[in-house]
Amino acid sequence: MTDFRTMLSPASIGSMTLPNRVILPAMDMNHCDEGAITVTEVEHYSARAAGGCSLVITGASAVSWPLGATSRKQPGLSDDRFIPGLTALADGVHAAGGRVCVQLCHHGKTASVDSADGRPQLVPNPPPDRMDLSALADNPIDELMRLATATQGKPATYKSATADDLVWVAEQFADAAARVQSAGCDAVEIHGAHGYLISTFLSSAYNLRTDEYGGDLYGRSRLLVEVIRSVRARVGVDFPIIVRLNGCEYGIPGGITPEETAATARLAEAAGADAIHVSANAVNPFRDFTLGPLPAEVGQYREMAATVKRAVRIPVIAVGRLLPEIAEEMLAAGECDFVSLGRQQLADSELVNKLAEGKRASIRPCINCYVCVEQNFFDAPPRCAVNPALGHEIAATQQIALTARPVHVVVIGGGPGGLEAARIASQRGHRVTLLERGDRLGGTMWFSQLTTPANEMLVDWLCHEVRQNGVDIKLGHTATVESITRMQPDIVVVATGAKRDRLAVLGGDLDHVRSGDEMRALIIGDTDDSAGGKQSLLNRAALAVGRTLRLTKSADTIRSLSRRWMPVGKHIVIVGGGLVGLELAEFLAERDRTVTVLEQGPHFGLPMAMPRRWTAVLKTSNHGVTLVRNAQVTEITATHVLYQVHTADGTATGDVISVTATDVIIASEVRSDTSLADHLRDAGLVVHVVGDAGEVGYIEGAMHSAHAVAVAL
Repeated sequence: MTDFRTMLSPASIGSMTLPNRVILPAMDMNHCDEGAITVTEVEHYSARAAGGCSLVITGASAVSWPLGATSRKQPGLSDDRFIPGLTALADGVHAAGGRVCVQLCHHGKTASVDSADGRPQLVPNPPPDRMDLSALADNPIDELMRLATATQGKPATYKSATADDLVWVAEQFADAAARVQSAGCDAVEIHGAHGYLISTFLSSAYNLRTDEYGGDLYGRSRLLVEVIRSVRARVGVDFPIIVRLNGCEYGIPGGITPEETAATARLAEAAGADAIHVSANAVNPFRDFTLGPLPAEVGQYREMAATVKRAVRIPVIAVGRLLPEIAEEMLAAGECDFVSLGRQQLADSELVNKLAEGKRASIRPCINCYVCVEQNFFDAPPRCAVNPALGHEIAATQQIALTARPVHVVVIGGGPGGLEAARIASQRGHRVTLLERGDRLGGTMWFSQLTTPANEMLVDWLCHEVRQNGVDIKLGHTATVESITRMQPDIVVVATGAKRDRLAVLGGDLDHVRSGDEMRALIIGDTDDSAGGKQSLLNRAALAVGRTLRLTKSADTIRSLSRRWMPVGKHIVIVGGGLVGLELAEFLAERDRTVTVLEQGPHFGLPMAMPRRWTAVLKTSNHGVTLVRNAQVTEITATHVLYQVHTADGTATGDVISVTATDVIIASEVRSDTSLADHLRDAGLVVHVVGDAGEVGYIEGAMHSAHAVAVAL
């Protein structure tokens, strides 16, 4: 078991000594008001400091706001009127026991406020690439309109920076750093990554200049070096300066490489930087956002940080989906000196304290769903699918205080909604009984971990917490009005999930056609379902052996064994291209199935958060899955599925198309189901409904609705 001793040990950045090596990296919160830091912004960072994080770094703060800004909701640093907000931030974080670093940024070619205000964006030269926007085909019109919020729909124009412009840029960074220092903050971070102004000067893919700011690495690094020197001259030798760099650029020929970053880091060190923060970026956020700057793979930038660490003497900060165990391993191996845990601390602000207290299993995990960052595309504050308290931590802490009137709460359903309701209700002091029809907790979320392994962490955490809180768990209990009434509950919370119906077409009742519930039951060996009875004698025998040996109790085992054998044929048609359909398609394609996904609507991947949606569509296509939009199934036969492609008004655009199908999985036809809740209310019980039973919202909807109900009990 990891003890995290290195992560929890002290270390220094310049003159600043920190009690541990965990940093909150910059993530845009969008809580500011025309550049001014608000109480909500202060509370957010103070909560992470109170949770044990040694250094919090603000979201990108515009040094020349509104010029070069990407949002009117980001911190501004261009005027003394912003100092009171910075002072309040410093005071709040210090009172919570932490230190605060303000990230300094000029957004260059992503300065949306410049476009909205009719100004050209400052760039080394006009961007050479035209971005591939084909992924936006899976964005409904309301999302497309929200994507244009920051720019107000105005197209970008560009100004190639002159030498005078770049002198001005360096002065703006220096002035901003001086204001941060005067406000009592502890450090600054110069943003030289993620496609912003300094980053595009560093990149040979973007910087095509032939003057002293272009050409070789030294020329392309000149702006960064001048900015560092200007800031150092203004703040003095004892004020820490961190520099954030791209370890690489994904998706563009000639982009930044780790070796170039290491060389740039040496120049930054010589210019006066106290630490290097190694991130990465993908040039097309509509295609590759889950490569950078928010990677999907655990430890994705690990070797990039190690490459820079070998090149410099100053501390190196690593980032890139670092789970605590990986972070400790990297620190102990000397691959970096500090670790940035971003989304993990959005999910649980107490992460560091829990590690220090030996409560690793009680850390609420980030499930890498990208719900948080999606809101940044809309210029809105982030949400967290698993942490409803994000953005109002103080109020949430007060809501989960012990109740003065404990009651008996019966929760029906052991999925995420039921588990979260039971967790909070028991934490507040209520006596909680949790009833689950199946033989394991997790509900459809348990099944989803087969295709989305990160969900396993949430299943484990919820199960751990309800057991720690003393919830009375009863598996294999099918709730009825009579059985619930006998338990004499004061309050009933119904979290029985959605209904997944069959498709109402000719052939929809054939044996090789399965609803989502039937498919789940088949894979995990739920003997209460009739799905197994549709199998051949050989397959039924194999499933029985799997259940007897308890092989279906382990998601890892199912994932491994399913690469060798599955109780489905070689040609799969999935009806419904939403969240479930796409994830299942990739899972099956990886197991050598020929998969076709028929989506009745014009968009795939709804309701996935956009970055995850774009990646899911791309990955399934790359796995050879056939994706058909606007497909209306007309008939299912013993060997084929027949469909037509329709226009938006429902008009067929061509002949009926036939696709071979040994198995058909219905991933659409999902609806809420309050029938049990209605019957319980008719019996005179006080009933609340959470999760998909009330409104289909998957994990995010379940966690948020359960939180709202449980804090009010």
